[in-house]
Amino acid sequence: MVQSPEKVLKSLNFTSFPEKSLISLIKSDDLQMKEIEIWEHVLKWGLAQNPTLIPDPKTWSDDDFKTMKNTLQHCLPFVRFFCLSPKEFSQKVRPYQKLLNQQLYEDLLNFYLDPESVSSHNIQLPRKIKINENIEVICSLIVNSGIVSTISRWIDKIVINDNNFNESYLPYKFELLLRGSRDGFTPKKFHELCDNKPNTVTFIKIKGTEEIIGGYNPVIWETPQTSSWGKTEDSFIFSFKNKNNFKDAILSKVINSNYALLFGSISGPYFGGDININASNEFVNYDTTEYYNSFYEKKIRDIEGKFIVEDYEVFQIIKK
Repeated sequence: MVQSPEKVLKSLNFTSFPEKSLISLIKSDDLQMKEIEIWEHVLKWGLAQNPTLIPDPKTWSDDDFKTMKNTLQHCLPFVRFFCLSPKEFSQKVRPYQKLLNQQLYEDLLNFYLDPESVSSHNIQLPRKIKINENIEVICSLIVNSGIVSTISRWIDKIVINDNNFNESYLPYKFELLLRGSRDGFTPKKFHELCDNKPNTVTFIKIKGTEEIIGGYNPVIWETPQTSSWGKTEDSFIFSFKNKNNFKDAILSKVINSNYALLFGSISGPYFGGDININASNEFVNYDTTEYYNSFYEKKIRDIEGKFIVEDYEVFQIIKK
């Protein structure tokens, strides 16, 4: 239990554990499980102690909630609800809000509506989850799981701070669509492999440096007959000093959603007027690769202007 508590929680008979044993597991700072999984296991244990309860909380009466709340009263303080993503909170915690004390629920609601707010509740720090580089979470020659974890948090709008930046957060599968060194550097190939696929992340390795820049496109890439702007409020661009330094990463959100993306037959992954990738025609390699701070809030590079692409990769992200 001490060495591999997550294996114990995931065992088939964990619901028969005494309450004290369950608490000793979920209170651990080193429990190598996602917080949402811990919450789901706590609920599963509680249901096992009350076999007459139907799993769907929509069917529960006030007395049912009181029964479940009494069962879990000593476990709930050790679930770190503030470490969930907004989507996890909305889908997996709100249906059970009557299990939580009113002040805690109000604090959680305020926290997820305004992540910068300071809660009056005693917020526990995230668990010390290790990033295991031996586990392949992305098939990339440019980035590693640390960068993937950071990008995933940005996508889910989770605030990164000194307490959680080194915690693994890997809710998505990154499926490789294109790699320049494998598939070529032409607009034709980019659109052939990446068009009509939502939720893509582009990573660009800049030649002569360790620097990595790129962007997230929540909508699809298109090939219109004439170039046109793509609108979205959720795209962002980013930069990393190198693949092993994700603490000093720069996130830059779109500020003019009408010009978040550019679609064109001679363009590659083109983010506003900021990351500009073009070719003279769709069949030749990119001959214009530039960065300027235009339609996204922060500068992601110290130097504006042209850069040379060493390699680039485009991934579609899919919820695991």
